[in-house]
Amino acid sequence: MIYGNPADKAVDDKAIEGFNEAYGEQATALPPVAIVIAAYNEEGAIGPVIEALPAQVCGLATAAVVVADGCADGTVKEALTAGAMVCDVPVNRGQGAALRLGYRLAREGGASYIITTDADGQYNPAEMERVLGPVVAGEADFVTGSRTLGSQETKDFVRRSGVRFFAGTISLLTGQKISDTTFGLRAMRAEVTGAVRLEQPQYQASELLIGVITHGYKVAEVPATIHRRRVGESKKGQNPLYGLHLPGVNNFFYGMRFARVVYGTWWRERRLAGHAGTSARASARAEAPQAGQSESGGSSSGRARSGPVDSAARTKGSGPASVETSASSAAAGLAVPADPAKRT
Repeated sequence: MIYGNPADKAVDDKAIEGFNEAYGEQATALPPVAIVIAAYNEEGAIGPVIEALPAQVCGLATAAVVVADGCADGTVKEALTAGAMVCDVPVNRGQGAALRLGYRLAREGGASYIITTDADGQYNPAEMERVLGPVVAGEADFVTGSRTLGSQETKDFVRRSGVRFFAGTISLLTGQKISDTTFGLRAMRAEVTGAVRLEQPQYQASELLIGVITHGYKVAEVPATIHRRRVGESKKGQNPLYGLHLPGVNNFFYGMRFARVVYGTWWRERRLAGHAGTSARASARAEAPQAGQSESGGSSSGRARSGPVDSAARTKGSGPASVETSASSAAAGLAVPADPAKRT
């Protein structure tokens, strides 16, 4: 796992230590599929979500891993009662930080695949088979559901427009056709989550998606459904005027923050890829025989042979074969400032 902030790693290390103490061997012997859920104050919603999760997906056993992100209500107790393994983090950092911790728990616990879903019941657990299927079959490394290809119950015109706008933006930036960048029902090979840089405490869906694409993994979308929230209210896009819940204002702040993450992640990955390419070329030049010398070190009367030059160091992934996903871009450096709204 690549951490941009040592403090985040310290919090995660301590949380994992507590999780391992609580569950013993079970924490390091997870079944093949870990269903990771980030939850912040979802009492009344989290229990039914966990109870509806399938015991098997694509014929593989599952375990529900809930990261309680600084919950101040009965979320932890409700999740435990429903049968989930719960990692209780005392501080609220945001959905992105909670999912990053959940990915690490799944990987270190031995899970081969990770499915994510939300704690609010907006996603259909019966569709987990659809998102995981291509990953298990080796057709993709990362699969996301898409409300654009499937269906959605929301009538919010602004939010629907935002989904289309950011899908077009990320498709343009990465070269990978994407129709829905924020869908919470996703499936992936577990090791994928350890290869990409995840720094965002919130709005992490685009950071993960862009990172996966720029690392050359095979990405696919499948039709899926998003329902209206039945219990509680969304924590997304809360405006700075605490206590006020104005849909138009919330959507505006959500869009601004999401855009910052999209462009910041793309620029960071682009710079990182450029740096990797420069380093690879410098290394190749250093290893190439000097002009006038043969490869064995003697002089050569012919034209000097130069060693092979790597086009750009490829990170782990499916390499050139991943035509579907492989946006040859990759990225780099500018870290995006932490978002003040860190609610999961």
